[in-house]
Amino acid sequence: MSSPKILQPGEIESFSAAIPRLLLPDADTYKTRAERLRRVAPGHSLGDYLTFVAAIADWQQAAFEAPTDSPPDATHLDRSATDDSPPLAPRGLARDSRWRELVRDLPGRLGPVAPVQAQAVLERIVASDDAWIEEQADALLALDLAGIDIAASAIIAAALQVYWSRLARDLEPSRIARPGFPDLCPVCGSHPVASVVRTGGATDALRYLVCSLCSSQWYLERAKCSTCNNTRQIGYHAVENPDSAIRAESCPDCRSYLKILYQNQTPDLEPTADDLASLALDWLMSDEGYARSGVNLMLLQAPS
Repeated sequence: MSSPKILQPGEIESFSAAIPRLLLPDADTYKTRAERLRRVAPGHSLGDYLTFVAAIADWQQAAFEAPTDSPPDATHLDRSATDDSPPLAPRGLARDSRWRELVRDLPGRLGPVAPVQAQAVLERIVASDDAWIEEQADALLALDLAGIDIAASAIIAAALQVYWSRLARDLEPSRIARPGFPDLCPVCGSHPVASVVRTGGATDALRYLVCSLCSSQWYLERAKCSTCNNTRQIGYHAVENPDSAIRAESCPDCRSYLKILYQNQTPDLEPTADDLASLALDWLMSDEGYARSGVNLMLLQAPS
């Protein structure tokens, strides 16, 4: 077996420059999620909920394929590029009121497949006024758990994800600044749900963080804490098999962790789906004293 090639300084710069720094949502973002959820649901302790989220993802895919809601104007995009700020950051972006149509459409589509315990929540969302929906959106985008109606949060979040991913897909990656904070999406400033080590093409074996809101992905070196940039003694944890394709990457400095999914081992892993399906790993990390840095908008928990 030949020895690995050692990159020289000039080659290192060339390699770094060739790395795609940002990947915007692809055409099958939610279709891929729905398919993965249906594969992992059978026999899982959360099988009914995973199947329900798959139905949500089916709706999201259909809604995602619709035309983009009022895109940010060129002046806003230019200012964001100049300020090195995320162009779709919720605080600096006025939501088109039509996004509420997504919220009101989803419960009706889910009614026939929703678990019995979810029916009352869906009916309550349909009957709610615009002010309540907007208040819930503001609380979700700010991750103000005390102000979020947890029972209704997945529905509101699903609509917000579609709205933001439709805006994100039409942006020009070269006009988006590198993230000032590696743990926040350079497109919308949201937290990642997890990171993935991709497979194939120009991104083969590279690690990307995946946005919990707009589904964009941004590059970050492997074995590096996304929260504090530490590169020393980064740890990897799994529930049983240490070589599992789903692990938690932990930092001894800030005591946080983010799940890392090795798509180069299991290509059909999907961040939101497999994060939901691997809650046992979260329990393990909590027992070991680490705080979760990832956010999954499909399963928020009320503050204790």
